[in-house]
Amino acid sequence: MAKKQPQLSAADIAAQAQLQEEVEIQKAFETGITTLRDLISPSSIEIHSDYFRLGTKYGRTIYVYGYPRSLYTGWLSSIINIDEVIDISMYIYPVDTGVIMKNLQKKVTQLEASANINSEKGKVRDPELEAAISDAEELRDQLQVGAEKFFRYGLYVTIYADSLDELQFVQHKIETIFGQQMVFSKVASSQQEQGMNSTMPQCTDQLQIRRNMNTGAISTSFPFTSADLTQEKGILYGINMHNNGLVIFDRFSLENANMVVFAKSGAGKSFTVKLEALRSMMVGTEVLIIDPENEYQKLCDAVGGAYIRLSLNSDVRINPFDLPKVVDSEDANDALRSNLVTLHGLFRLMLGSAAGGGAVLSPNEEADLDQALIDTYARAGITNDPLTHTSTPPTIINLFDTLLHMGGTGPSLAQRLRKYTTGTFAGIFSQQSNIDINNQMVVFNIRDLEDELRPVAMYIVLSHIWNITRADQKKRLLLVDEAWQLMKYEDSANFLFSLAKRARKYYLGLTTITQDVEDFMSSKMGRAIVANSSMQLLLKQSSSAVDVLSDVFKLTDEERKRLSNFPVGQGLFFAGQNHVHIQIIASETEESLITTNPAAKENAR
Repeated sequence: MAKKQPQLSAADIAAQAQLQEEVEIQKAFETGITTLRDLISPSSIEIHSDYFRLGTKYGRTIYVYGYPRSLYTGWLSSIINIDEVIDISMYIYPVDTGVIMKNLQKKVTQLEASANINSEKGKVRDPELEAAISDAEELRDQLQVGAEKFFRYGLYVTIYADSLDELQFVQHKIETIFGQQMVFSKVASSQQEQGMNSTMPQCTDQLQIRRNMNTGAISTSFPFTSADLTQEKGILYGINMHNNGLVIFDRFSLENANMVVFAKSGAGKSFTVKLEALRSMMVGTEVLIIDPENEYQKLCDAVGGAYIRLSLNSDVRINPFDLPKVVDSEDANDALRSNLVTLHGLFRLMLGSAAGGGAVLSPNEEADLDQALIDTYARAGITNDPLTHTSTPPTIINLFDTLLHMGGTGPSLAQRLRKYTTGTFAGIFSQQSNIDINNQMVVFNIRDLEDELRPVAMYIVLSHIWNITRADQKKRLLLVDEAWQLMKYEDSANFLFSLAKRARKYYLGLTTITQDVEDFMSSKMGRAIVANSSMQLLLKQSSSAVDVLSDVFKLTDEERKRLSNFPVGQGLFFAGQNHVHIQIIASETEESLITTNPAAKENAR
């Protein structure tokens, strides 16, 4: 007769189902752990007496066993910022002050006894012994009043490389840096496994090689000294090659927002500034660009910007006699005088250009030109009174008329200005302005202008932008590409410098871009512009330019050597007192908008 199975209650069935579910969850969890471990672990580990091997990487652990009598603050930063793959571990163990005081008491007694014995024997004084007594007594005093604490300190460095030869090279490099500071290190012979574990992020000091240190000595080894240029706000400039961090920076947070970019042709300077412009627009910054080579049109069209093409055949007109419509009373009173100074520089440039370059005005010509400018404004009803500044400004044609009918050198100056009024260059700068900068990105293209007219055009455009900047203050970037063309002439160089000096007051960041480093830096104004720029970007340079920049920026031997060998898109990024080795990174979409590399354009198609 068959046995009858006991009937399970609903509670038992529920408990069994829950148990089964827990078993399945545990199994899935364990499977996941195993998979994760497999993903992050090396394929193999080999431990040798003086190195270890993780997969295809070689490693070696070094420990520090000796220190000089005194350490300076930041002595470890040269190791932390070294351009090699390393792990650094510090172990700091606090020691009870009472125990240390007893030990120091014994030590001081021993040292003083040794000194007394030497004195009784008539031996020559021992400076080392005297220094030891002095240091021990000073430490006792500081411990007694709580000014110092005592610690046991262990410092281990694990280096990595792709081959044993490279590992030896990196080890020598690190030992040399330590040795220069009288810090002594050794390879952890026959303890490489313990060394590797000691420098992994699991807080296990398996080497246990420690040195007594007080608070002051410990503080000099503060580890967080790596060059870091990451802020809470700003835009992404690239990757910090020292620590693989992000270089996120707001240039307007510095004492001024000016920036200079130096690079040889093809090193990525235009790519970098276009990337900065694009990302700056995303945080509400307006961008104004002077484009001498038609490099910014694609970007401008993509963001819906205004592209203004200046040429003798275009309908675009800019009147250099325009006055800024300022509301600030101090600026309003000074608007006419300021514009007269600007016009003096412009006409020296125009008349000098007519004679083959350089300022060629005699004192009498300077005086007559000044009077003619004042009279020309007066005939248009504009005086120093700010209320008259809303009147329609005069043009170069009106100035030509004034000069022609005045005495002295006026008629001669008028003849030299004729080509800008009725001659070859007539129209573009001799009529009322018909452009309105009312866009987040505005590009002034001057590629189609004759070479002789380019510096004049850049000067007038800069002046026009400056007037608008003063009239309507908001966060703006002004990019001046191929700035060396302005630096060739004293007046245009002076104007660019004055703009760099005064831009901060009007919330303007000036970016000066050039590939002709030697000419730019040989100019007094060029060096002054660099000095008035809180940010600098040095991309790959020619050998001759490296010498110039090394002197200006006080580069180290390593930085100097790398500056001429940087790959495209890498360079030195200076911001205030900090500088890092940076890699400029763009997304695929950004790159398609801003690249000027013909091969990249072809691939994009």
